[in-house]
Amino acid sequence: MTPRIVLTGAPASGKTLIFERLKNDPDMIGIVFLEELARKLLIENPAWRQNWPAFHLEIYRRQLAREQDAGDRPFITDRGTVDAFAFHPETVHDVHTTIEREYARYTAVLQLGSSAALGDEYYVRDDIRNESIPDALAIEKAITGVWKNHPGYNFLEANPNFEQKVERAVAIVKFLAFQH
Repeated sequence: MTPRIVLTGAPASGKTLIFERLKNDPDMIGIVFLEELARKLLIENPAWRQNWPAFHLEIYRRQLAREQDAGDRPFITDRGTVDAFAFHPETVHDVHTTIEREYARYTAVLQLGSSAALGDEYYVRDDIRNESIPDALAIEKAITGVWKNHPGYNFLEANPNFEQKVERAVAIVKFLAFQH
């Protein structure tokens, strides 16, 4: 099966940095990289915050289209279709699918633990991702809840030594990408 890997996690989990590191790694040539949609949509139009159901439907729709555009090529995506269900559980019904059907889209999942679990000293917010520590941890729990039964699920805990976490995440994704 063609590798189709989801990189997911709550705010301040390192997804973007790890995604960029992988994208620029010469070993990853030939792999399609699908960047996070939520941040892009919120930057383009902050009004999405006023209609979360429509926001998550739009993310699902665009994610599905990008994955279909990848065809048979391997990809790594910053979040997958199932992530929409963690943030807005009704989306699974709104798009007429099942968790199992969505799981079948992906060969593996790497969920990155949020630095929120390490406390204020490590947790960084920005203008787009401005959740409190309890909110970030609740998001992490919701993401775990929707992905944990995927047969290729992996979880990498937060680490006070962020560079160690990045190196470990890159190694895990490379293993997942090339084991098939």
